[in-house]
Amino acid sequence: MSRMERKESVLKKLEELNINYELISHPPIPTIEEAMVYWKDLKGIHCKNLFMRNHKGDKHYLILFDAQMQIAIHDLEKILKQGKLSFASPQRMDKYLGVEPGSVSPFGLINDINHEVIVFIDKKIVGTENLTFHPNDNRYSISISNNSLFKFLDHQTNSYEILDLY
Repeated sequence: MSRMERKESVLKKLEELNINYELISHPPIPTIEEAMVYWKDLKGIHCKNLFMRNHKGDKHYLILFDAQMQIAIHDLEKILKQGKLSFASPQRMDKYLGVEPGSVSPFGLINDINHEVIVFIDKKIVGTENLTFHPNDNRYSISISNNSLFKFLDHQTNSYEILDLY
């Protein structure tokens, strides 16, 4: 699936779910630091999305938190209680989320047909009005309401948990 098709499938899903969004385009931005220049006019919290796997490689996790925060993998391991963690490879990103590095977001869950990816969400982003993510293509950013994120997650039926990551 091309990057444009990935974005279009996200927008189609949001429209099916009657989720309002604001979409902006920009050059490919693989890092949060580069993205902040383009996100300055979008409302809400800009999210960092980590796609991780356990040491056996048989469980996969998507971790959502405020892009301004930093968290060490060792600390995540203690909080999530999932054993030793490492970043998932580009091949795993493609297999489970249908995305490339730099484009990871909760919208990748539309490609997780077996609902294998477990989502962990930092409680500090739960109370915010809007959240910003890439729509599976890092040439675009999309802002949705917090309630819309949970509407999307509930529709996808992946398990998720809200935790205090800091």
